[in-house]
Amino acid sequence: MLDGDVLIVKGAEIVSLLAGRERELIDKVRMAYEAHARGESSLPHSTFLHLPDSPRNRIIALPAYLGGASQAIGIKWVSSFPGNLTAGLDRASAILILNSPRTGRPKAVLEGSAISAKRTAASAALGAQRLFPDLQTPCLGIIGCGPINFEIVRYLIQLWPAIKDVVIYDLDVARAEQFKQKCRELLNGIESQIKLDVKAVFNNSSLVSMATTALQPYIFDLSECAPGSVILNISLRDLAPQVILSCDNIVDDIDHLCRAQTSVHLAEQQAGNRDFIRCTLADILQGMAPTRSETKKVAVFSPFGLGVLDIAVAQLVYELAVKEGRGIVIDSFLPNSWSQGAEGQSFSVA
Repeated sequence: MLDGDVLIVKGAEIVSLLAGRERELIDKVRMAYEAHARGESSLPHSTFLHLPDSPRNRIIALPAYLGGASQAIGIKWVSSFPGNLTAGLDRASAILILNSPRTGRPKAVLEGSAISAKRTAASAALGAQRLFPDLQTPCLGIIGCGPINFEIVRYLIQLWPAIKDVVIYDLDVARAEQFKQKCRELLNGIESQIKLDVKAVFNNSSLVSMATTALQPYIFDLSECAPGSVILNISLRDLAPQVILSCDNIVDDIDHLCRAQTSVHLAEQQAGNRDFIRCTLADILQGMAPTRSETKKVAVFSPFGLGVLDIAVAQLVYELAVKEGRGIVIDSFLPNSWSQGAEGQSFSVA
C-alpha cells in the first residue's frame, strides 16, 4: 500500500482472519494492558452520545494510542441500539479507523463490532484465567445470551477445554434457546442448561459472565454464589453498589470505570471513595498485587473496555489483511497535498 491509500476490511473478513487465534488475541490484550499500565498509551475518556428521546440508545467514541511494540493509533465509533433485536438486527454496530502513527493519515477502515467482540472476550478470558483458582475447571454461567457472551464462551473453552456445559439465562427465552443451539452447533457440542432466573445461574456456577443491556442494577445480593466465585462484570450495570462493595474488586482502569453510572461508579458515590477497588488486572499481571485478596470472597472483574484493546486487535487485523491480500484498497483516497498544483506539481508556499 502507498501513502494516501486506505484499506477497507469487512466484518466477514475480520472473522476469517482472526479464526483460531483466540490465544494470540488473549496475549495481545495482555500486552496492551501492560503497556497501558507502564504509561505507553494515550487514552482519553470515551465520549458518550446519548439521544434525548431514546435513553437506551447511544453511540460511543473511543480514541486511543498504544505505544511500545504495537505503535498503533485510531478510534472506534460504536453504537448500541437494543431495539434492533426486535428487527432481527444486532444490538451493536461499529466502525474503526486506524491512522499512521508516523503521519497521522488514515490507513484503514475496519468493521468494528467483530473486533469489539473479540477484544471483549479476550479481556474477559484473561481476567478469568488470572482470578480463577489454578488446576480447577469452572462451572460456567452466562447471564445475557447475545454475541458478546457467545464469544466469551468460545474463549473460555480455549482456556478450559474440559468445560462441556454452560448454565444460561436471558430475559428473552427465545434468545436463550438460540444461544443454546449455537453453542451446540459452533462450539464443539457445548450443551447449555437454560435457567429461569439469575439466582439459579449463581447457584450452579463458579464463573459467571454478565453481558446484558441493563441500564441500572437489578442484582442486589450474591448469597447464591459459592465462596471464591468469579464474576465477569462485562456489561457493568447489573450489580447493585452494595454488592460491589461486598466483593473483591478488580478493574482494568479505575478512572475510566468510575464514570457513566456504572455499578462501580455508583459504589464510589455510595462509599465516598475508591478504596473498595483492590487493584487493576495489570497490577496482577505484573506481579504488583496478589491474584485474590481472600480465597472465599467473590471476585468481580469489571473491565470498562479500553480503546487500546480495540486498537491492538485492529492493528493485528490490518497486518494480517495486508500480508494475505485481504480487504479492498482504495487508491489515492486522500487528496493531493495543498502544496501541489492542480496537475500534482509542487510549488512553494509564501
